Amino acid sequence: MKSPLEMNFLIVDDMDNMRRSIRAMLRLIHFGKEFFEAANGRDAMKLVEKDKIAIDFIISDYKMPYMNGTELLYRLRGNRNYRDIPFLMITAEANQEVVAEAAEHDVDAYMTKPFVTASLEQKIRELLYQADHPSPLTLHMKNSRELEEKGDIDGAMDEAKKAAAINPNSSRPLRELGRLFVKKGDFKNALLCFQRAVELNRLDVTSYHYLGQIYYRAGDVTRATEHFSTAMDISPRHSDRAINFSKLLLKQNKLKEAEKVLKLVLKNNTDDIDLKEDIAEACSTNGLYELASKVYREILRDDPERFYLKKNLGVNLHREGDNGEAVKVLEEALGKLGEDIEIMLELANIYMELKMPMRADKWATRVIRADPQNQDAKAILSKIG
Repeated sequence: MKSPLEMNFLIVDDMDNMRRSIRAMLRLIHFGKEFFEAANGRDAMKLVEKDKIAIDFIISDYKMPYMNGTELLYRLRGNRNYRDIPFLMITAEANQEVVAEAAEHDVDAYMTKPFVTASLEQKIRELLYQADHPSPLTLHMKNSRELEEKGDIDGAMDEAKKAAAINPNSSRPLRELGRLFVKKGDFKNALLCFQRAVELNRLDVTSYHYLGQIYYRAGDVTRATEHFSTAMDISPRHSDRAINFSKLLLKQNKLKEAEKVLKLVLKNNTDDIDLKEDIAEACSTNGLYELASKVYREILRDDPERFYLKKNLGVNLHREGDNGEAVKVLEEALGKLGEDIEIMLELANIYMELKMPMRADKWATRVIRADPQNQDAKAILSKIG
């Protein structure tokens, strides 16, 4: 490990004054050869991935737009080129959610704001010492990971068992061992590992998530839902976990519960347009038309270039019974998208419901001109007579 004087530091925080303050502290203690900055995890990841930049140490805020600190850490830990970069998390408060996410993604350490230069120096030195003098548990877990990547699952499991034996009060080796059992298709032993992991650590979100998956696979939907719900209560920010949970609820036809979960995801991911589009589609497919319409409106407001979603919005407005607004939106969509048969059919059906046969005839006739064999349009025209 390099001396901190020769390291390239990446400072990640959405507050410019906080980035400047940390940089000034590092300079005061003569840490850092070069300094790089990013306003969020997404921009930080782009910097890390640049070929001409070698990042040696990351100091990152927890709460940021686009990609928060733990999401950045998750990306780094999942890439063998960057996963060993020392990572210091900065938080406004070390609440349950922060602690759970830090443990889940193996954050090296975290500090709470505000802090002074001496505290920052001490924490950095501690992390670098840990990197140079890893514990036996850490070494076994690293060996396990490397063996797994080489395809030696049995060897990886042996190393995870050794790590568990060294520290029987840690949930991490058991969590990894359970994951390896899942990979081998041994769900019985995987279940035992994850159950023991949550007994040792009630904030082990990943283990609750796996327990939910195992119970769902076994057909025990009630227990699966309980474990997914526990994971959500501990750490609601994980959008993928929450969406999987909501889909489970939708399969059970628990629409109100699923809607509640999806609203929580939206609340915690206000800037993720792609995620919003996925949620809107899931809502639309499963009958949550009002929420789907709300989300489609938000997307179109924030990203007008996605004008193709006006079609989806119009269809959902029709499904929820707001035919007047549906007509307006669909006609706007048609102006952008051209002779879209699905939109014209939707308009014809809406005007039939509104008992406006002449307008329904207009749109059904336009469909026939574009597709002479369209049976839906022919059925509408036959009703009109």
